[in-house]
Amino acid sequence: MTQLVKTFFICSLLTVLSGCAEQSNEEQQVVGTGDWLHHGGDHSSAKYADLDQIDGSNFEQLQVAWRWQSADNRIPEELLYPTGDYRATPLVVNGIMYTATNHSQVVALDPASGEELWVFDPESYKLGPPNFSPIQTRGIEYWTDGEVERIFIATLGKQLVSIDIHTGQPDPDFGDNGFVDLTQNLGRLEFEMRNITHGAPPIAVGNTVIVGSKVFDYIMSNRSPPGHVRAYNARTGEFKWRFNTIPQPGEEFNETWEDNSWQSAGNTNVWSYMAADDELGLVYLPTSTPTNDYWGGRRLGENVFAESIVCLDAETGERVWHFQTVHHGLWDYDIASAPNLIDIVVDGEPIKAIAQVSKTGFTYVFNRVTGEPVWPIEERPVPASTVPGERANPTQPFPTWPLPFEQIGITLDDLIDFTPELREEALEISNNFVLGNIFTPPIVRGQDGKSSTYVVPGAAGGANFPGASMDPQTQTLYIPSETRPIGMALVAPPDGTSDWPYVIQYGDTSGPRGLPLIKPPYRRITAIDLNTGEHIWQIPFGKGPTDHPAITHLNLGPLGTMFNDVVAEGGILITKTVLISYLAAKDEIGPEETGSVLVAHDKATGVILGEVMVDQRLHGPIMSYLIDDRQYIAIAGGGRANDSELLVFALPDS
Repeated sequence: MTQLVKTFFICSLLTVLSGCAEQSNEEQQVVGTGDWLHHGGDHSSAKYADLDQIDGSNFEQLQVAWRWQSADNRIPEELLYPTGDYRATPLVVNGIMYTATNHSQVVALDPASGEELWVFDPESYKLGPPNFSPIQTRGIEYWTDGEVERIFIATLGKQLVSIDIHTGQPDPDFGDNGFVDLTQNLGRLEFEMRNITHGAPPIAVGNTVIVGSKVFDYIMSNRSPPGHVRAYNARTGEFKWRFNTIPQPGEEFNETWEDNSWQSAGNTNVWSYMAADDELGLVYLPTSTPTNDYWGGRRLGENVFAESIVCLDAETGERVWHFQTVHHGLWDYDIASAPNLIDIVVDGEPIKAIAQVSKTGFTYVFNRVTGEPVWPIEERPVPASTVPGERANPTQPFPTWPLPFEQIGITLDDLIDFTPELREEALEISNNFVLGNIFTPPIVRGQDGKSSTYVVPGAAGGANFPGASMDPQTQTLYIPSETRPIGMALVAPPDGTSDWPYVIQYGDTSGPRGLPLIKPPYRRITAIDLNTGEHIWQIPFGKGPTDHPAITHLNLGPLGTMFNDVVAEGGILITKTVLISYLAAKDEIGPEETGSVLVAHDKATGVILGEVMVDQRLHGPIMSYLIDDRQYIAIAGGGRANDSELLVFALPDS
């Protein structure tokens, strides 16, 4: 899109804004107060419930109101493949709950009792497992045009299904009797089809349903599908457009994929949630790293639109603006979560803003209409790669404000110093690693006697899949994050086993006596005022290794959960009264524990107001809704032992 066309497009959007708002208001009349319409509550991904019945004074009175055992548990085991933790986000629309199972079944439930109203099984498991497992369906999308109401799901079997919200049956007017084949319309014919599937829900904007994909990262051949994003007519299922996340010949930024690497490069997909401004008709895509994630010698160049926020016209698929957070990524710094859309006032100027948190530990804030940064983002020099055939980008973008919410990069000053003895041991261990800037590239293992590059945050750290939550009343962004450092080194694969001369090999980053090498906190929650960009508060979340015999006598207090066994689960629910999240009981109480601890915090300070023990390990995002003047909180859990279930909490029935 040329600058002239872009300017005209933005002006046109602003001109029709009032008309779009009227249409939006009409559509909102069909939904009830206390509903939860999309994975993040709404398309802004606020994860906010405008409810106040549950607060800090009564939180510890919460009890399980009902539980629903996943319908997957009824499918003959020989038909299924492993799907791991249950993480789907339920929706509540006009007094009915809808949710998905790991194997892409969709169910309607009575939200007050858990009684099943209908179950639809697309039988996606019969189409065979994707190459990576476990993998699960994380949610569904609700859509209405004011006349019909539909649930959309993108299944593990590469089906886009439109379901009548009232009958639980596929819409016969959509695609082929309710189904669209997602193996089609990717724009490339030669790739390994089993390397692509779907986990996050699609998003429906206007009359368009938009679908991302999950593409396998850890492959030895260069045959992964491209992560191009596709869109379909929400009423008919007709293919509408494809946005090429790897630009093709004749498209802008194709030259950033040197040596014709656009022909074979894969991934650069949208595997996480998307966000949308329904009034403006814009959809926002968070994209991932290209293959291979850690050695880019066969995809030299900046690799636009990888690791970017991309704003599209939802009706046409035309790009409005984009921002690349990592050029020529070598660290698996996917943008792993939906951005948050929020209206703010900065220095007296009202701004329709978008805030994107990332694995990098930065918060990138833009005008969501124009793509202009709200605060300056600087291109700064970063270290060069020493790996043969590699060429790291000479600069990377650094937001100047807000300040990072995580530790970024590592120096000797960041090593633990709980005691002089531990400090000396940490210094000795650090000699095994290359320490430096956040964008210090991976090395070849053994280079200069080093085992790996010590990458902070690690590829599973920073702000991952849960993303941030926000309070639209106070314009506060709440970010759960983990430091989760990782040792990254490249090794030559055995002859004949890979298309690449180097593949990733992770290194042990443990510090002295099993403690972390770096200072705490290791897991945090950060609150940022987006009107000013100031950090309001930051707390360590979880006790961390406080009971380790080398430091227990220091009475250090919470240090933040230390690199637990599950990546990217949970997240934060914001209500009118509290902030709610949860921790694994095995981390907080003891390794023999199998449940979770539900935690309520004061939104203004982060102080813990109450805790509730739960006998099930929770894994999904937290949502809340109101039925018959009673507030409920729902979270998916279990799944590792064929025990997937939805747990719903409420205050005692008075």
